[in-house]
Amino acid sequence: MLTLLRRCAHSPLTLRAALTLNTSCYATLMEKRVAVVLAGCGVYDGSEVHEASAVLVHLSRGGASVKMFAPNIDQMHVVNHLKGEPSEERRNVLVESARLARGDIQDLAKLSVKDHDAIIFPGGFGAAKNLCTWAVQGKDCAVNDEVKAALQAFHGEGKPIGLCCISPVLAAKVFPGCEVTVGIEKGDKYPDTADTAAAITQLGCKHVSKSVGESHVDEKNKLVTTAAFMCNAPIHEIYDGIGAMVQDVLKLA
Repeated sequence: MLTLLRRCAHSPLTLRAALTLNTSCYATLMEKRVAVVLAGCGVYDGSEVHEASAVLVHLSRGGASVKMFAPNIDQMHVVNHLKGEPSEERRNVLVESARLARGDIQDLAKLSVKDHDAIIFPGGFGAAKNLCTWAVQGKDCAVNDEVKAALQAFHGEGKPIGLCCISPVLAAKVFPGCEVTVGIEKGDKYPDTADTAAAITQLGCKHVSKSVGESHVDEKNKLVTTAAFMCNAPIHEIYDGIGAMVQDVLKLA
């Protein structure tokens, strides 16, 4: 690069082009590679669509490159989102997640921690039904083996993990003693936070009350969490809170 600058020192236009090239190369080298793990498509039985979209928009704005993953397993069940009732259908988590990923998604079994700088889990009931069994077993739930392996791999490498809505329970189950937020425990706009926070505490973790527009950073474990739709808030507030979470993840990456 130094040689190139010397050669074009007498040509402002050429020098400008060289500097632009250098800046572009630097940006590429600094680009954060983030894995996003989905749990299906739809709030009641998969990933929450608005949360997943917000994660992707904020990652794009932050200059990150993204690869999406989902476990190749059957959903716990399928919910008719119009009626809010379970149906008799059977659907696959990876196939349904492909709807959100516009088809560009891989089996979670293929995720390599070495190829990524951070990992993020959007919320939605799928996180509590398909990625683990929290929805039916609470604190006594089991975490999907591939999800657990991914969490432990990123944690072991000191790489940040972002989680929103109900997905912070995954961290609470896998990392005893960690700190997470699922909202404000005594807030009227957070109807499910108190019970979830109590269960998180029973797992030996610390729940930190944060508003929907905030994220909480567990510096020791490099966990970044935000309430998202654990709060009955306007969608722009959900979007802003997820933005705070994504920004903090990228800062740690």
